[in-house]
Amino acid sequence: MDGGQVEIELHASLDSVPMAEWDACACPEVAQGGRPTDPFTTYRFLKALEDSGSVGPGTGWQPRYLTARLSGQIIAVAPMYAKSHSQGEYVFDHNWAHAYERAGGQYYPKLQIAVPFTPVTGRRLLVRPGFGATGQSALVQGAVQVASENRLSSLHVTFCDVAEAEAGAAMGLMLRTGQQYHWENRGYGDFDEFLASLSSRKRKSLRKERQRAQGFGGEIVHLTGDAIRPGHWDAMWRFYQDTGARKWGTPYLTRAFFDIAQERLRDDILLIFALRDGVPVAGAMNLIGRDCLYGRYWGCVEDHPCLHFELCYYQAMDWAIGHGLKRVEAGAQGEHKLARGYVPVETRSLHWIADPGFAEAVDRYLTAERAAVSQEIEVMTAWGPFRKETREEKE
Repeated sequence: MDGGQVEIELHASLDSVPMAEWDACACPEVAQGGRPTDPFTTYRFLKALEDSGSVGPGTGWQPRYLTARLSGQIIAVAPMYAKSHSQGEYVFDHNWAHAYERAGGQYYPKLQIAVPFTPVTGRRLLVRPGFGATGQSALVQGAVQVASENRLSSLHVTFCDVAEAEAGAAMGLMLRTGQQYHWENRGYGDFDEFLASLSSRKRKSLRKERQRAQGFGGEIVHLTGDAIRPGHWDAMWRFYQDTGARKWGTPYLTRAFFDIAQERLRDDILLIFALRDGVPVAGAMNLIGRDCLYGRYWGCVEDHPCLHFELCYYQAMDWAIGHGLKRVEAGAQGEHKLARGYVPVETRSLHWIADPGFAEAVDRYLTAERAAVSQEIEVMTAWGPFRKETREEKE
């Protein structure tokens, strides 16, 4: 590729990729100090998934990490997986798979460039600074070549950022859009200042909701870094299993992931626990980025009114304000977030399908879907909880 100068290589394990080389592409900003922008594409996070058995044999997520070398140096990497199902992706292509197989094709395995089980937007084509276009092109061409040579049905790049979406579309990949709800910190000094930006009715509703939640009969604590102790993961595992079993049948992460998180990831993690008589009865797990707090998992062993909203949304927003973070992303879907100050934003993914006829049909569908998503975002934004003058100021 590129006159033989760029070499593409597949890796069945991150053991064969030096951590420093991966992170030089995934989070080069840490060389200047501070946290990575995206904690999910760091070597330590992806390796924790692999070492814990959350990905790998028997999971349907078989690692096929992609690296691009130029003159012996790794200039770009991508977290890529061979998938035998469409679970844990949050950009749903089940209908595509069903249609493809009804027509006599074999949709699985497919290739997926993504962070497993993580509906969070960020870079997926991880390029070392100074090699932007060359690195992105090498990864896309390399992934398509791998899919084509192995007669795989498709390649998907999910939750990529705006620049990657534009670059991928220019390279011939199909663009798909979706929608999430994110909370934006507009320089609020405290939570009350955020409340002041809402309409009177919504402001009263949120205050009442917080009052009900905080009356559960205990205290709420924030834990990160060395304040997180091994025993806290026993509680978080119980919460995770409860929610995972109810939402998608089988939790994606193994128990070993939480032990590895204590060892390698605790500085990246914020646990928000509701304690009653010192015992955790509910909790939320967040990952901390340079500019954003990412809500990931929630669960409880006791039901208390509004406690989910308090731990997952309001406490996260409070913490973000106090630590100067620009956003809170509380996961996929959820129109109920709109009433709580979260605003609709567009998400993006890129797709390549080997069969020309099927690709043409999907492309027509995506064109119509993009228009529908754009219209829905416009409508939902207009229904937001902010005061009219606040909306006008934002515009």
